[in-house]
Amino acid sequence: QVQLQESGPGLVKPSQTLSLTCTVSGVSITTGYNYWSWIRRPPGKGLEWMGGIQYSGSTYYSPSLKSRTSIIRDTSKNQFTLQLASVTPEDTAVYYCAKAPHWVGYTKNYEEYDVWGQGTQVTVSS
Repeated sequence: QVQLQESGPGLVKPSQTLSLTCTVSGVSITTGYNYWSWIRRPPGKGLEWMGGIQYSGSTYYSPSLKSRTSIIRDTSKNQFTLQLASVTPEDTAVYYCAKAPHWVGYTKNYEEYDVWGQGTQVTVSS
């Protein structure tokens, strides 16, 4: 019964900050030792893990993105939000939020994630 749903703009201009929100239902994001991540797939490429947040609020980021990536949460709404600053067309991708049952930060094994959102297309263009 756990469900994740991404929401946010489908189009963003270069140099702006992208903000995407994942709304979680069926489980609290503050309990159960779960790990909540943002993962994206650029056109024609594989999955790229961007960052994650634990039930405690601790965050972890991909080294290639950490300088412009932030994950925050709103526990009252059971949501966590991705903020990606200074976007370029290379950030065009389908963005997913996903749940793992325990800490799997930095892993390339996406099979660890047992629940995924449907994904949302984000295009960076002027």
